[in-house]
Amino acid sequence: MAKSRYIYTCNKCGYESSKWNGKCPSCGSWNSFEEATAVSPASGSVTRNAPDLSDSILELENIGADSDVRYDTGIGELNRVLGGGLVKGSLVLLGGEPGIGKSTILLQICQFLGEEHSVLYVSGEESARQIKLRAQRLGVDTENLYILTATDAEAVAETISSSAPDIAIIDSVQTMSISRISSSPGSLTQVRECSNLFMHTAKKMEIPIIIVGHVNKDGAIAGPKVMEHIVDAVLYFEGERHQSYRLLRAVKNRFGSTNEIGVFEMLDKGLAEVENPSQMLLSGRPLNVSGTCVACIMEGTRPILAEVQALAAKTSYSAPRRMTTGFDFNRLSILIAVLEKRLGIFTGSLDIYLNIVGGFRLDEPAADLPVAMALYSGIMDKPISELLISFGEIGLGGELRSVSHVSQRLREAERMGFKKVIIPKQCASSINHADYNIEIIPASTLKQAFSAI
Repeated sequence: MAKSRYIYTCNKCGYESSKWNGKCPSCGSWNSFEEATAVSPASGSVTRNAPDLSDSILELENIGADSDVRYDTGIGELNRVLGGGLVKGSLVLLGGEPGIGKSTILLQICQFLGEEHSVLYVSGEESARQIKLRAQRLGVDTENLYILTATDAEAVAETISSSAPDIAIIDSVQTMSISRISSSPGSLTQVRECSNLFMHTAKKMEIPIIIVGHVNKDGAIAGPKVMEHIVDAVLYFEGERHQSYRLLRAVKNRFGSTNEIGVFEMLDKGLAEVENPSQMLLSGRPLNVSGTCVACIMEGTRPILAEVQALAAKTSYSAPRRMTTGFDFNRLSILIAVLEKRLGIFTGSLDIYLNIVGGFRLDEPAADLPVAMALYSGIMDKPISELLISFGEIGLGGELRSVSHVSQRLREAERMGFKKVIIPKQCASSINHADYNIEIIPASTLKQAFSAI
């Protein structure tokens, strides 16, 4: 029986099957299989024609690793997320929703990189004239920026190899295609093969390549699994389109930490760095209003202060509503259960709404205590002093557990003008109180923390 010329690939996880399935056996997604032409292996034995690579084996101690291995992009926030700069020979994927600022920030770094390096900007979405108009708006006028409008991935890779620019930018990978593959541009097969082609080009020529990736309707980069395995770094632009602030987060980075974030503000002249995100997130705080508390969390090596708001109102439904923005819904349910069981604060007749101001998201366990304090303040209608801050993890027994980077959090709170801080007792015993010009209130349980309000 002849083998089928077609395979079916899940556009969510990359699972391949010889027949179509309504539900993916790997990730469980429905209606995610796409038809693609099967690539037949080359005739003959693979091992018989494979070259001998014994001469290419290198000893680790003989491999050069000079200090000039990164390019400074000229944007400190981007350098922070990349781990110090753009690494030579790396393949970086930049994703985000349409209009979030991906092409804008890439064109902005071309201005700084073009002072000492040559940059090739390959666009498959815009014409050269459109890029010129956007460059004029952003004030980009470097002479070392070269524009190429093409969608043939093989021709682009060959052009990069022959012209040998210092940096290459592909905008976007979903518009690139390989002619010998029958599937349409943007399909899982095309995205995977194009990314693999650019990866080999970057490694072979020692040229850093940045590729732009579109997102699907779920907010993830199209073909995420196959692309994340290939590239060296994956950066996501986050933020609401109707808000001016943008967060750049690394979800994968072979050359740096994945906990760092960069904060930007979208202005008329492009994206501007926000060097003090705590001040940005705390601007416009209400005074003498119940249900608000300030949290101090760590994003990599950077402490950030964010305002937590909680609102409790009498429900008009048979089951009370629970809604969160910027905080895990399941974690909120756990904290509400702890308040009811350990402190006798019943919320069965109350709708509870939790919001993190500024479009920020709190994923760290240290945000448990400020969220619980905001809930307590909102339910009891008891305002918290605007000069008080807190951080700590909450256990199911109502106890406060220690967190890391205590000194950095205290320094940031002190710098922002706070006078009191509530922290777990274990954290207070590990620091010298005399080193800080802020009143440190240790607490071992939620009840002790609430009594300090």
